[in-house]
Amino acid sequence: MTIARLIEGRGSEVIGCETGTSVREAVALFASHKIGAVPVLENGEIVGIFSERDVVRHLAEQGPGMLDGSVGAVMTAPAITVEPGTGVMDALGLMTRRRFRHLPVVAGGRMVGFVSIGDLVKYRIERIEAEAEAMRSYIQSA
Repeated sequence: MTIARLIEGRGSEVIGCETGTSVREAVALFASHKIGAVPVLENGEIVGIFSERDVVRHLAEQGPGMLDGSVGAVMTAPAITVEPGTGVMDALGLMTRRRFRHLPVVAGGRMVGFVSIGDLVKYRIERIEAEAEAMRSYIQSA
């Protein structure tokens, strides 16, 4: 299964922000959309990821004044991306090795999706459950 198949049923809108967006505005995006990260764009291209982890880390280092700064100053960059043809297990392995939870999907230089570790784990659990059910059915029919 590829990332393209995983995201094909979703709408095309990806919630994101620009490097000049204030941290306070981005945090409001997290709250209003119930998300934990956004891709950060500059001139239409992804240049980083801004996540709850970035907020916590920089809040601890700089104090509450960082909320008035720009996302571009505190985002995680450069963004690690995958292409739609990347296998789900390859993406899951990448996220596990690199210890991040959000992954932009890029095709032809444009971002076409955004997946979370939760999306990939959910797919994996569904596959394991389907395999277990197939095994039970096979054993019962033998």
